[in-house]
Amino acid sequence: MATDYYAVLGVQRDASQDEIKKAFRRLARELHPDVNPDPKTQERFKEINTAYEVLSDPQKKQVYDLGGDPASGAAGGAAGGFGGGFGNFSDIMDAFFGTAAQRGPRSRTRRGQDAMIRLDIDLDESAFGTTKDIQVDTAVVCNTCSGEGAAPGTSAQTCDMCRGRGEVSQVTRSFLGQVMTSRPCPQCQGFGTVVPTPCPECAGDGRIRSRRSLTVKIPAGVDNGTRIQLAGEGEVGPGGGPAGDLYVEIHENSHPTFQRRGDDLHCTVTIPMTAAALGTKVPLETLDGMEEIDIRPGTQSGQSVPLHERGVTHLRGGGRGQLIVHVEVTTPSKLEPEQEELLRRLAKLRGEERPTGQFQPGQQGLFSRLKDAFNGR
Repeated sequence: MATDYYAVLGVQRDASQDEIKKAFRRLARELHPDVNPDPKTQERFKEINTAYEVLSDPQKKQVYDLGGDPASGAAGGAAGGFGGGFGNFSDIMDAFFGTAAQRGPRSRTRRGQDAMIRLDIDLDESAFGTTKDIQVDTAVVCNTCSGEGAAPGTSAQTCDMCRGRGEVSQVTRSFLGQVMTSRPCPQCQGFGTVVPTPCPECAGDGRIRSRRSLTVKIPAGVDNGTRIQLAGEGEVGPGGGPAGDLYVEIHENSHPTFQRRGDDLHCTVTIPMTAAALGTKVPLETLDGMEEIDIRPGTQSGQSVPLHERGVTHLRGGGRGQLIVHVEVTTPSKLEPEQEELLRRLAKLRGEERPTGQFQPGQQGLFSRLKDAFNGR
């Protein structure tokens, strides 16, 4: 055996294909004529190329391991650079990057893009769900050419430049020998076909823009930012390709009475101090109709009255949130003489003519808390 190809690449005889490929890549970068033009280096470069040609081919490697030399008759080819080990440019790409260039014409038919519109709904619609009719402007299949892109009575023809391959190849000579490069055909843009007479309606795109009506089912419990996906209702793709999806983004209008926090609703009712002291019932128009809110005697300002199962329906799972009524007690700022006299009598009866009050430590500001922290308090 004249040459030890394993020693040329610097690998063991039981090396895997990945190890052989990595060794070849490393040596090829070091010994490439562009990096090192020394004639001895070029000879060494030819040797590692021949070694890789044999060891990367399972059949040739088997012959070599049995004592033969499958490259002995291909030395002349190897002398030209990559020789028989690399038939074309894709083989070089495969050796260095682990993948070969893709071949064949591109399809004129491609999937369309997704689309999104905003839909405004009211609070009761998001709480219980509803059905909405919407208008959307999207690309649809051209009725004149049915998505083909060619005028009626005509059709796409095979490109005479690339003969339907979608790419053109060029062979050049370099220090590596003959190298074939490919690029998309400039005449058909890589499609392999040309449309001599485009459709006058869509200008050869196979689609046009149109307004259409859709019915959207809004589930109960949606909130601001919720997106509802309508599969296949988006933009039709070029060449009449399949349509993308349409996303309907929900925007909930503000309500004059309720504020939504998650699935709970909040509102504030203002009552005079006499009603808070004696108790009362306050009518409230809820999402479920008119109800009376029971204000218990002695209710303080800031207290709340929860109404269970009066909020928004849970989007995932059963049940509903709460309606929480916050009570705000007002104190009269102006009193008639008779009213003032009655309050003074009430204060005397309750022993509140000169209340001492109850003081609590106030909350410290940020800088005060930081100062105390540094002082170890």
